[in-house]
Amino acid sequence: MRVLVTGGAGYIGSNMVLALLDRGDQPVVVDSLITGYREALVDGVPFYLGDISDEELILDILKKERIEAIVHFAAFIVVPESVDDPLGYYLNNTVKTRALIAAAVRGGVDKFVFSSTAAVYGTPENNPVDETAPVQPESPYGTSKMMSELILKDVEVAHGMRHAILRYFNVAGADLQMRSGQRLENATHLIKVASQAATGIRQSMSVFGTDFPTEDGTGVRDYIHISDLIGAHLVALDRLADGEKSFVANIGYGHGFSVLEVIDAVKRVTNTDFEVKMEQRRKGDAAEVVADSSRMRQLGWKPQHDDLDVIVKSAVDWERSLKQ
Repeated sequence: MRVLVTGGAGYIGSNMVLALLDRGDQPVVVDSLITGYREALVDGVPFYLGDISDEELILDILKKERIEAIVHFAAFIVVPESVDDPLGYYLNNTVKTRALIAAAVRGGVDKFVFSSTAAVYGTPENNPVDETAPVQPESPYGTSKMMSELILKDVEVAHGMRHAILRYFNVAGADLQMRSGQRLENATHLIKVASQAATGIRQSMSVFGTDFPTEDGTGVRDYIHISDLIGAHLVALDRLADGEKSFVANIGYGHGFSVLEVIDAVKRVTNTDFEVKMEQRRKGDAAEVVADSSRMRQLGWKPQHDDLDVIVKSAVDWERSLKQ
């Protein structure tokens, strides 16, 4: 299958490119390199430097590369940042996604896999949360993704483009062959930050919020290894290629760990200690969000790396590889 990967020079997108190559598909990458890295690009994979809002560029790529499906990762993803800059997030995550979808319609692409988020649920009434739960985002980031979901659903009615909306929980870790991982030095993802602290890249790290209504007062999240997340995208692509109707699916393991539990795991796996500062809550953070991923599993997804220590070790190994 010939697949356009938007944001293919980023953390998740670059792992998707590798997975497509591993199974014999042909990925094509478009990335603005605003948050992506040239080092993440794979030799021999067609690469276009540009913005997904450029409809004519996207249309040219679709035609020239004979694209059969789009997997859309390009987005801003920092919840507190979205609270401070809602207009930037609505522009980048919603308006530009609308332009990409418009180009896909014009180019006759009928399969679209969308990188959404558990942030669309806000603070769920029940955990684990399934796809029938109310969508009530508590940050512009979550709302920007929700709006893109609505666009996809309306476009299917009008133009017949089928979609898979994958709502990620907390993605972490690195490719187990150390071919790709998180490169952003100022990333806000907990396991990335803790791994940097454990390897001496950071002198300390902060815990944002110790008064949540959870067992130890810190936020609880469902952490999923990047390779399992990518595996869900491959299943979604194959399902759409086989004629599956559009669907929405959560991507998570179904159980959560608190911030303090994750930090303890990083210290245990690395046999190190580092300073942890307790800070006030960040804007837009929910207390607990854990996935009910039954729907994705019913579609054929079989996660292979549901082990916090495995996730942490791959993240730490990646940080060490970056220092070499």
